[in-house]
Amino acid sequence: MTINPDDLLQSILTSISHIDHIKTDDIPNIDLYMDQVTTFMDTQLRASKRYPEDKILTKTMINNYAKNHLLPPPDKKKYSKEHVLILIFIYYFKGFLSITDIQTLLENLTKNYFQSPDGMNMESLYREVFSMEKDQIERMMADIQEKYRTACGTFHEAPEDEQEALHLFSFICLLSFDVYVKKQIIEKIIDSFPNG
Repeated sequence: MTINPDDLLQSILTSISHIDHIKTDDIPNIDLYMDQVTTFMDTQLRASKRYPEDKILTKTMINNYAKNHLLPPPDKKKYSKEHVLILIFIYYFKGFLSITDIQTLLENLTKNYFQSPDGMNMESLYREVFSMEKDQIERMMADIQEKYRTACGTFHEAPEDEQEALHLFSFICLLSFDVYVKKQIIEKIIDSFPNG
């Protein structure tokens, strides 16, 4: 069975167009026990799993995040809406950043905005960041299409029956280079943060 590269690209673009974040209104306004947090996250982020058996969040992960000061400690074993917001950020960052980098990135946020009585708080910060999502997805889809066209223009000299696989390899390399460069930029920005 061969995969039609154009169908694959269309499937990727359709998948990206359906990406959405957890809305703050979907997060319960009551404090949750750990089991409730893991169930909520698993339900809300189910679509981001690569394989059905993948775990979004486990009790061990949450305990490690608290132990490593990525997550403020729970109050009487209960986690607030703000805890859940931080866990969402951690979930997205952990795919490409080290725990140390995530800690550096979130340290000032939790210090300044976690349980902030007035003004800017974790919820308003979360809303602001994710308000940029729709525009970014449209730009990303256009960029992916351009990278795909570029990749399909490679390996003209290769045997015809090998070109499709080589085009997909080129496409993956272009996407990977983009991720690699952006990860390097993110790490440089994090390294510029003042210590403590």
